[in-house]
Amino acid sequence: MTEMLVRVFVKNHNEIGNPIVRQKYGTLSSIVGIICNLVLFGLKYLIGTLANSISIVSDAFNNLSDCASCLVTLFGYKLASKPADKDHPFGHGRIEYLTSLIIAVIVVLVGIELLESSVKKILKPEELTFSIAALLALVFSIGVKLWMSFFNMKLGKKINSTVMIATAKDSRSDVIATAASLIALVASVFTKLPVDGIMGVIVSVFILRAGYEILKDTVDELLGKPADPEIVEEIKKHVTENEKIIGIHDLVIHNYGPGNMIGSCHVEVSADEDFTIVHDVVDEIERKIMHEMNIMMTIHMDPIATDDEFTNSSRELVSGILSEIDSSLSIHDFRTVHGETHTNLIFDIVVPYECSIENNIIKEMIDEKLSGEEINYYTVIVFDREYH
Repeated sequence: MTEMLVRVFVKNHNEIGNPIVRQKYGTLSSIVGIICNLVLFGLKYLIGTLANSISIVSDAFNNLSDCASCLVTLFGYKLASKPADKDHPFGHGRIEYLTSLIIAVIVVLVGIELLESSVKKILKPEELTFSIAALLALVFSIGVKLWMSFFNMKLGKKINSTVMIATAKDSRSDVIATAASLIALVASVFTKLPVDGIMGVIVSVFILRAGYEILKDTVDELLGKPADPEIVEEIKKHVTENEKIIGIHDLVIHNYGPGNMIGSCHVEVSADEDFTIVHDVVDEIERKIMHEMNIMMTIHMDPIATDDEFTNSSRELVSGILSEIDSSLSIHDFRTVHGETHTNLIFDIVVPYECSIENNIIKEMIDEKLSGEEINYYTVIVFDREYH
């Protein structure tokens, strides 16, 4: 059914990098959410009022808040699809993340309100009124919310949308909430315990947890996450498939919203190459990545000596020392500069975040190992981090 809705309501649905197409996906998700949540709100509010159930009524207002979230999403996608302008040269794609943030806040507020009302219900319990109609309504609600969860998760993964994935997680928590209301309704037939209030507390915990997860995922996106490993590998493949490129390092990818990325990297090329030719090669790589991946890349060339025996042996010497210190350390941009009293070894070291050794300690350990060599070495080291 999801594919049918996409084909009917989203024109050019395979062009997921197109902001207009993304907006159409967002509109579809939002309209479906508004319709479903309004129906569920009306149904649950009526049943909850007749059954005197705080968990069902609270669940109804949870659906109403979901409806508000869908409206926020609808406007969020519309704003995110706006083209770049003078004040926002990188576009408006990050508005999607702000939309997810608003949804997370709404979910958390609903969870807090439900927790408060449920505790009051435990302290002052009221008798529930069981009915088959209420039972069937809750079962129907669970089915609708399950479908909405799968629907939004499928769309979210297809277009890489944090908003839709957040909505899917919220729908999943709604399934648990409604199931708890169902249990409370059935249990009311067999016990006088305040099951309704207890289930309301359990529901609120699940809702708060869902809100926290959405909040965390969204904040991670806003602060900056490592690039998708598949994207990194594809960029590396495009760069290194040309025989004139020896290696790639310092790859950085900036995310300005789903489908809007800008990247840069350094490539190592032989110092003996004709740089006019190599420059054309690099330009072609940039164009290819833009065409096939929709990523604007800027590539910097680092010339390295490939046939200098002293440089090669010195590189191997330093690499061996690094592997003894920590096998996760690696070097690039290695070059040597000879002086009258000493030889400079100039290179960058990539230090993974899991490496616990301080940069100054690493340098001291390298210098100590090199001090035993016949040649008087002096190291000039730049410490790098991986951004992917």
